[in-house]
Amino acid sequence: MEFLLAYLNSIHPLSQPLQAYLLETVKYRKLRKKEILLKAGQLDRYIFFIQSGLLRAFYENGDTEVSSWFMKEGDVIVAIESFYDQKKSYESIQAIEVTEVYYISFEELEYTYREYSEFNFIGRVLTIKYLKLWSQMLYSIRMRSAAERYDWLMNNYPELILRVPAKFIASYLDITEVTLSKIKRKGIKTGRD
Repeated sequence: MEFLLAYLNSIHPLSQPLQAYLLETVKYRKLRKKEILLKAGQLDRYIFFIQSGLLRAFYENGDTEVSSWFMKEGDVIVAIESFYDQKKSYESIQAIEVTEVYYISFEELEYTYREYSEFNFIGRVLTIKYLKLWSQMLYSIRMRSAAERYDWLMNNYPELILRVPAKFIASYLDITEVTLSKIKRKGIKTGRD
C-alpha cells in the first residue's frame, strides 16, 4: 500500500484525511498466473492499480482472443466502458504473470472524487495519461505496416516482448504469429532486434 500512496503523492500531495481514507478503503489481491480478474459478460465494479506483475485485457472475435491492452506494475487497469458506465464488459482481464493489485469499487472512487478535491487532480492526470496512450496505440497499430507496429512496440515497450507470449503480442499488433515470427527473424538479421 505504501507503493500506491507514494505513486499517488507523486502526482499530487495527498491530505492526511485522504491517506487515512485510502488506507481504510483500498483492498489488496494477489492473482495467480493465467487467473481471470474479469470475465466478459460481467460488470467491472473495480478499478485496479498494479503493484507488481502484468495483466492483459482481451476480447473475443469469433474463436480468436484479441489482446487490447497490456498493463504492468505502476499502471491502472479497468474495463473502461464497463466500469465507467457500470454495464457488462465485452472484455476480459487476465494475469499473464503472478500479479499483485490494489483496488477500490466504482462507488468508493466516486465518493473519493466528491469528498477529496485533490483526488480529482490525480484522476485527471491519470485520465490524460491513458488517453494519450490510447491515441498513440491506435495510430501506431492502425496506421502502420506490421513491421512498423512491431518496431513501435519494441521502441516504446521492449519489456513486453520478453514478458508477453507471442500469440498475445501478435493479436495486439493485429498480425498472425507467423508474421510476427518473420518480422522478428528479419529484425535479428538487420540488427533491429
